[in-house]
Amino acid sequence: MSTFTFATVPQIIAGPGCITRLSELTKTRLGPRVMVISDDGVVKAGLVQPALTSLADGGAEISIFTGVVADPPDAIIHAAVAQAIGFGATGVLGIGGGSSLDVAKLVALLCKSDEALDDIYGVGKVSGQRLPLVLVPTTAGTGSEVTPISIVTTGAYEKKGVVSPVLLPDAALLDAELTLGLPPAVTAATGIDAMVHAIEAFTSASANNNPVSRSLAKEALRLLGANLEIAVMRGTDLAARQAMLLGAMLAGQAFANSPVAAVHALAYPIGGRYHVAHGLSNSLVLPHVLRFNATVCGDAYAELAPCLFPHLGPAGLAERLSGFVEGLAILPVRLNLPVRLRDVGIPKDGLPLLAESAMEQTRLLVNNPRTVSLWDATQIYEAAW
Repeated sequence: MSTFTFATVPQIIAGPGCITRLSELTKTRLGPRVMVISDDGVVKAGLVQPALTSLADGGAEISIFTGVVADPPDAIIHAAVAQAIGFGATGVLGIGGGSSLDVAKLVALLCKSDEALDDIYGVGKVSGQRLPLVLVPTTAGTGSEVTPISIVTTGAYEKKGVVSPVLLPDAALLDAELTLGLPPAVTAATGIDAMVHAIEAFTSASANNNPVSRSLAKEALRLLGANLEIAVMRGTDLAARQAMLLGAMLAGQAFANSPVAAVHALAYPIGGRYHVAHGLSNSLVLPHVLRFNATVCGDAYAELAPCLFPHLGPAGLAERLSGFVEGLAILPVRLNLPVRLRDVGIPKDGLPLLAESAMEQTRLLVNNPRTVSLWDATQIYEAAW
């Protein structure tokens, strides 16, 4: 067996209503002055209030930053850091979707480290330490609560990542009660995002692709496959919602150590240039990247097929491979999501620029099991259009 490294969050607390456990974490991890990072929509939905109540029960003073937006630009990071420093934060709580959790990671880091954000983009460039950090997802998709990655929009369109084990939080809370109000389309897109994390982690060309990540990826797909349509169609099903949170987290643990690849590389420009939500961006290109990769990792896809589609278990390899790829192509249709780039307002003459932007995502493309050229990227976008 090859040498590998696996790192994850020290403490995971899971279960409906577990947000009340924040009062304990105030005393054991976050300290007396907690900076809360979220977005206005999550606050207005009432999802932050239970966290604030529990923090106050633990004796914390609280400052709230609600300026997070999707695909957060670096200016938002700097504004949140300035507020946290002015408040004298002893710990940071991130609550919301992936963008809020990513911002919280960098706030915790930049409040304590003297590093500049521009100097730490990339893999392993963080040298400082961070404040105590606890993350609470309100969507079942990004897995950001257990990943050492924070994605920032720089300039007009480009997305850059800060990747460092320092960004792994001290604790993650998975409370399905916070996801009950998610609209069906958001539930669907974030669920497919989590599936992509598991699939790309399982087939990653990274030298750190490892048996722990692969096992987690399989279990994640079993949970996600069995519960996504239930969560979309019956959004108040608490058991399905909790299973989705667990599946998304397991997929996050998997790709945190065996990183994602071309689906994400091609999805990022869609989100950056056309402001399409990240999960939907992944969904739009997923089947086309799978078809592209199938020539080199068909066995792996066939192995994953029964995890998502149990009826494929007795089938032969070729049938499992075909069923896996086509099943994932049909899934967004079943979930009432857009399935073509033109459906989300992307013009055909914009595809060459998307392809050029995707090729800049070298951090991700290097992990793809099949080399992607500019011509390949263009062909994939054209197939998706």
